[in-house]
Order: sequence, then C-alpha cells, then structure tokens
Amino acid sequence: MQYISTRDAGARFTASQAITRGLAADGGLLTPYYIPKLPNKALDDLKDMSYQHRAVYVMKQFLEEFSVKELTDFAAAAYGPAKFDTPAVAPVRTVDGNTHCLELWHGPTCAFKDMALQMLPHLLTASLTKTEEFKTVCILVATSGDTGKGALEGFRDVPKTRILVFYPKDGVSQVQELQMVTQEGGNVGVVSVVGNFDDAQTGVKRLFSDEDLRAELERRGFFFSSANSINWGRVLPQIVYYVSAYCDLLRDEKIQPGQTINVCVPTGNFGNILAAYYAREMGVPIGRLICASNSNNVLTDFIRTGVYDRNRTFYNTMSPSMDILISSNLERLLLSLTQDVDEVKGYMEQLNATGRYEVREKVREKLQKLFWGYCCDDKETQRVIGEMYKTHDYLIDPHTAVAFSALEQYRKETGDETPCVVASTASPFKFCGSVLGALGETEVASGLDALDQLSEKTGLPAPAPLAGLRSKTVRFNTTVEKDHMVDAVLSMLE
Repeated sequence: MQYISTRDAGARFTASQAITRGLAADGGLLTPYYIPKLPNKALDDLKDMSYQHRAVYVMKQFLEEFSVKELTDFAAAAYGPAKFDTPAVAPVRTVDGNTHCLELWHGPTCAFKDMALQMLPHLLTASLTKTEEFKTVCILVATSGDTGKGALEGFRDVPKTRILVFYPKDGVSQVQELQMVTQEGGNVGVVSVVGNFDDAQTGVKRLFSDEDLRAELERRGFFFSSANSINWGRVLPQIVYYVSAYCDLLRDEKIQPGQTINVCVPTGNFGNILAAYYAREMGVPIGRLICASNSNNVLTDFIRTGVYDRNRTFYNTMSPSMDILISSNLERLLLSLTQDVDEVKGYMEQLNATGRYEVREKVREKLQKLFWGYCCDDKETQRVIGEMYKTHDYLIDPHTAVAFSALEQYRKETGDETPCVVASTASPFKFCGSVLGALGETEVASGLDALDQLSEKTGLPAPAPLAGLRSKTVRFNTTVEKDHMVDAVLSMLE
C-alpha cells in the first residue's frame, strides 16, 4: 500500500513514512493510493470478534509493513480496560427500532478522539523505527476542543516525542479547557490562541510549511509531525468503529447480512464522516452519509450547492468542536471524487486565495449521491437534548444532538427509514452548562460543580476522568496572537 499527496501523485510513500510526516511538504494530505476492499464474508467473520481484533483486521489492510503481532499489541494497549470503561470500547446503543447510537466517548478523555489518539502514538513510534528516524518528533496540534486533550493524553511521556497543542481562547468549554491546561507529562505544552479554531489550524499549517523553522528544528534535533486528522494515522483508526458498528448490529440481529444502513455524523473538520465514507468504500453496506453541522454550516452549503465558501460569519456555539469553517479532510474526499491531484490542488489554491471554490458539475453529482447535509442552531440543539432525554431517557451532548437533528430533518425530507447509526462524539458531562439548560435548569453551577449538578439532575455518575479534574493543578496559561505561534514552538524546544 502506497500513499500520495492529495496535491501530487508523483511522490509515493510507505504507511510509516506517511504517518511520520503527518502532512505532505506541498501542504497536501497523505492518502492511500487506493482503498482496499474487505474480503468476502469479512463482516460475518468480524461480527463475533472483540473490538481489538476488528481493529487489527481493518488496519492491517492499510498497513502492510506492520506485522499482525505489532498491531495486536497496539490494539491491546490502546483499547484495553486501563483506557476504556467498557469492554465493547465503542458500544452501539439502540434508541428505537431503526435508530442506533454509536458511543465513541468511553475512553480516557470522554470524547471520540480517543478512538484514534490512543492508537496513533503506537503507530507513530513504530513508524519512527521503521523509517530509521532518530530525531525527536515535535507534534503540533490545533484543537477545537477534544483533539487537544486526546492527543496530550495519548502522547504523554511517550519517548522521542514532544507535543504542543494550540486551542482558541474562549472557544472551548470550561471542562475541555481544564482538561488541557492541567495535563500532566514532561513532554507536553498547551497554548491558547487569540482567535477561533480556523486561526489556530491555519497557524499550525503555516508552521509546517515554514522552511526556516523546519531548518531550525533540524538543527536542534527535531522535526514536525501532526496528531490532527490531517495525519493518516488519525483517520485510519476511525474507519474501524464504523466497521465495528455494522458488525455489532449483525451480531445482535438488529440488521440482516448485507442490509444497508445510513450513518449520521456531527462533523467540523470532516475527518469523522470521511472515515465512514472509507468504510463504505471498503465494502460496508452504508447507503447515505448524513453530514450534520451547527450554525457554522459551510459543509451543509457545500453538499447542497457544490460551492465551498468560508467567507461567512463565524459562530461560537454550544457544540464548539464543530465551530470550524475550513474543513481540512474534505481535501481527501475531493481526491476520491475527482481522481485528479491537479484539480484538487486548484481548488485548494482558490480556497487559499479567495476563501471559496466551486467543484465542477460531475463532482457535485457524485457528492450528492452519497452525502446529505443538514444544520441546526443552538436553540434546536437544546430542544433535541431535552427531547431525547424526555422521550428515550437518553442523555446526549450538544454535538450528538446536532446529529440527531440532522437525522430528523433527513427522514422528514426523504421519508427514508433505513436503519441509521448516529455517531455520538462526546460525553454530555463535557458540556454540563448546555445540557443542564436543555433539561430546564435556569441556574447552572460554575466550573466543575456543574458535573455534580448534572449528576444529581439525571442520576448518572460523572465519568471518572472528568470528576478527577478537581485534584489537578493548572500548568499552562500562555496566550499568543496567531502571528506569534512560532514563538511558542521555539520556546518549548529550547
């Protein structure tokens, strides 16, 4: 299996090279040259396996130079009981007869990013050995809330790594911020950026392409890599849980072999729903991919019109991990739909120069055969949280609520009652204020006291990793302007 840049098919890389680099030198995303198909009867074979064994099976299709033993050891360490609070790892909960919720937040940081970021450190450190890279890797991360903590926890005290996370000041929830600024580990750093997530993400991409900075890092014995979903090592483990969800439904006889399901995903940077698309390309019987957005509805408009335009108002919403106007992983989908790196490069150049691009008609038609896009505002998000709790006794976070709203809109518009898996991306306890408001509470306790308030309101215990924040000490309080992120990097590597 070889990997290419979304903007240049000339250079070919191994999986370990792609994971080590994180981002192509030309700014493109390193992507498999093709998507392998699952063997016949693979889903039937996988349905009785553990999540760990499913992960090995799926990832091996893309990681030819990694042995089964290596991947088995990695999966045991990443998804074992020391990390996840349920043996199922990513359990599927049936909400009603044809609606199922894939719970992706049972890991150490209570968000779906754990599903990839517990695996990525193992893949990256093994890749460093395979590529005979002896410098220390400096991992840069831009986060809209959950990736930061997931990456910090995953790479904490991993040898030959340093990790620096940038997050938008005042752009994440209180719990998310506390999770990051109290992070333990001798190789970690956290900095807030004045601006929004797109400012932080654009700044990180600029650092990657700064040749003078790369030369200075090399002089000091470091090189850059990424733990954002621009790194293939982040996207690959996410494919696993869509394969796994289908297998769980088969095993529990909620669907018949070969039966089509739809998937509904709340997404900002497009990595999570892209993984579902890749699972479909591998042969999982997925019909429609329903893309759910909040008021930052750039993806909804793109799917409906074929025009991507980030020149619009940016909203800070109660689903902050989706407060994004530049969806980086969309570039990988464009390559899959066009099969033309020059075309993709042209779109990205237009986006960089003008903030918008429009795909040609045939690409738009391919897009709309697969994807349906819907969005909702905070008022609707709160309504759905309250309705899900009242009707189904099921407590969900704001991001998951956006997805359930999108599914409701899709079914109302199309009449399609195909069984659907909704990706649930975070514990509701990460967003206590918004959830409590949706449940009718007019006065919400401040800080971590809101955890107790939500627990008392619902009778549900707060997840241990969140309740444990009370005993943590704040370690990081640096804020920088977006044009001075380089100073934070150089300071960390002194």
